[in-house]
Parts: sequence; C-alpha cells; structure tokens
Amino acid sequence: MNYELCMEFLYGQLPMFQQQGKKALRYDLSNIIRLCDQFQNPQHQFKSVHIAGTNGKGSVSHQLASILQHAGNRVGLYTSPHLVDFRERIRIDGHMIDKDFIAEFVGKHMSFWNSVQPSFFELTTLMAFVYFAYEKVDIAVIETGLGGRLDSTNVIRPLLSVITNIAFDHTDILGSTLVQIAFEKAGIIKPNTPVVIGETHEQTLPVFKAKATAENAPLYVADEQYEAIMTDENFDSFDFEIRDRALDRVVLQGSSDLLGRYQLKNIVTSFTAVEVLLNAGIHIPQKAIVEGFKNVKDKTGLNGRWQVIQKNPMVVCDTAHNPAGIGQVVQQLAMLKPRRLHIIVGFSADKDIDQMLKIFSAELGQSGVTYYYTRSSVKRTMDAEQLAQKAGSMGIGGDAYEQVNDAFEVAMSKAGVDDVIFVGGSNFVVGDFLKYYIVK
Repeated sequence: MNYELCMEFLYGQLPMFQQQGKKALRYDLSNIIRLCDQFQNPQHQFKSVHIAGTNGKGSVSHQLASILQHAGNRVGLYTSPHLVDFRERIRIDGHMIDKDFIAEFVGKHMSFWNSVQPSFFELTTLMAFVYFAYEKVDIAVIETGLGGRLDSTNVIRPLLSVITNIAFDHTDILGSTLVQIAFEKAGIIKPNTPVVIGETHEQTLPVFKAKATAENAPLYVADEQYEAIMTDENFDSFDFEIRDRALDRVVLQGSSDLLGRYQLKNIVTSFTAVEVLLNAGIHIPQKAIVEGFKNVKDKTGLNGRWQVIQKNPMVVCDTAHNPAGIGQVVQQLAMLKPRRLHIIVGFSADKDIDQMLKIFSAELGQSGVTYYYTRSSVKRTMDAEQLAQKAGSMGIGGDAYEQVNDAFEVAMSKAGVDDVIFVGGSNFVVGDFLKYYIVK
C-alpha cells in the first residue's frame, strides 16, 4: 500500500472528528489500550510531556519542543489537527513523519485495523507512539486531541502534565460549565507526577488542586509564580521579560517569533514547565530557553498562530476557534488601527458561533470593517450563506463565499496598502487558506 492509498484509508474509512464531530468519538480508552498492547506499548519507551487545555496547548507544545531541541534532545512532537499536510501531526526535531513509514505502518497491519476498527485519532496516536519509539526520541511532547481524561493520548506516563487554561469549547462533549470542562482536562494529572496549570481561574483551580491532591501530584500555577511583559514589538517578533512575582525581579529576557500578545500567557506556562523539567533532571541550559522561544517556527514548523503572511496590505491568519480565543485575536486586531479591516471568517457548525460573532461586533463593529463569510472544505463547517444570514441578523452584514480563496481574492482586490486582512474562525478555514496561499 502506498502513501496515497493510506491517506484514503485514514480519511475515508476511519471515524474522524474533523469531519463527523462527536459521532467519531469513543468515550473510553479500551481501544487505544488494545492498540498499544498489540505494539508492545511504545508510549512507555520514551520520556514525555503531556499537554491539555482549551487554548494555547498547541503553542505551548511547540515552545517546549523548540526549547528541548535547543537543549540537545531528539524531540518528538504530536499535535492536532493539521492545517495543510497530515504529517504535520507527527514530527521529530521539526521534521514531519516519513511517508514511507506511514505507508508501511498502515498497510502492514490492515487486518488488525479491520478487526479493532480504530478511530482516525486512535490510529494516528498509535502511529505517533510507534514512530517515536522506533526513532528513539529522547523525549516527546504530546498534545491531547480533545479534553484529557478520555483522550487517546492519556495512556502515557509523562514526566510532567501541563494544562494551559480552561474556557468554553466542545461543551456538548466536555460539559456546559467550566468546572465540568476542568474535570475532563484534569484527567491527565497522574499519580506522583508534577502538573503545571497555566492560568488561574477561581472556578477551575479548585478542581485541579483536588485532583492533584488525590494523585499526590505536585502542582504549580504558572501565572501565580511568573508574569511575562512585552518590552518591544516588531513585524516578525517581540521582546519580553519574565518576572518572578515573589522575588520581584526579572528571571529571563528573550524574544518570541510567535506573535500576538496572547503568547505572553503561553510563554509563562512554558517557562514554568521548563523549571519543573529542570527539577526532574532534564538538562536545559538558559541559552536553550532563550533560543527556544526565539525560534519556535523554525524548529517545529508551527503555522497559524497570529501568522503574518505579508505586508502592504498586512495579511494575518489565526486558528482561534472559540469565544475565548477569538476574544484575544480581536483585541490584537483592534490594536493595529488599520485604515480598514477585512475580516474573512468561517466556523465549525458545532461551535458557539453567536458568541464569537458578538465578540467581533462588540470589539470591531461595522464601521471601517468589511466582513466576508466563508466555509472550509470540512463537512463540520457552517454553510457560508447560513453564516452570512446569521451575522446579518446580528447587524454585522457581509457577503458569502463558498471557498476561502474566493473571499481572499475579493478582499485583496478591495484592500489598500494600509488595510489589514484577517483570515480565521476555524483551524480548517486557516488550513484551506494556507493551502491556497502556498499554491498561489
């Protein structure tokens, strides 16, 4: 079986959350445990860090991977979803998994897949574990797919667990309250294993403290220990300093190639995680921390986080896809103060679309802003016409475009050199845009 046929099998025959939503999910770990047992539990053959959270878990995963690489480690990185290429999900030292490995792994065990009938994410997770074990990585950074307690990645024995933050997303699956969502994320807290909580929230912190106490897991709350302050901002990076709150002094000065002021929160979370890894005996020189934050995109291949595509007009895309994430992005857009904003958005139909549209309206309004409503190629996305009608009923009218590239071309034809074009609302909208832009 060649790579192309493998992709047809993965996308066409396995239940996939990206396409089907919650119908593709399994609500227990029995299948992933059976899969891992069949392959001699590859997830136990390397050190790991486990990362969950509503927002920021992708950025923190890539920041930690970059720092660990700069410290001289061979680093595996498993994240989801991908934007352009399936192989983005599984990387070693920033390099995507080999096509030949995928073809052999999937093709060689087809009878086993047919008997177990794994989901897309279960099989992909197993593939990452086997690949990292086969390639003998020193350590792997493993990002959860959804939630934590019942996520397929939750069979590893990490050196450290990280929960970036809690906000409303996937409420039909994880729960309708922050406490319920926190309970699911807290499922990655392991016995006698330290856990870093990125952001303090009065409703969710007690959930994490209770779980950590029950598991005898040392707990560190990042934003109680440190704060990150932006000291300078450029087109392709910003400078920052990290201050120890208790000592009231600067403990690190650096720069970040991941843009957006919201990255300051992720930097604090990642820095705290590094401190805990140091205590666990992982050698990470301060120079590696500085260089790691500075070169995340180069070291790990991360795209889609406040990614500036071009200047004059400025084109930026971001994968924020829930109210909390959209709120941060909109604040960043408002700070740019362009002559005119062109907002190209599409959303998955199972998201809180009304709330996200309200955020755009409240923060940016209609004056000086043109909205372009679109959809991605993924089935879960709301129809563009339906989205435009919904937005219009809320007083933020705009035209509908069935493809992201159509909306972008119209926006480019209208935009002046001092304008800003934003593309976002969904991982999949950004993915379609990047595919189009790369080909273009």
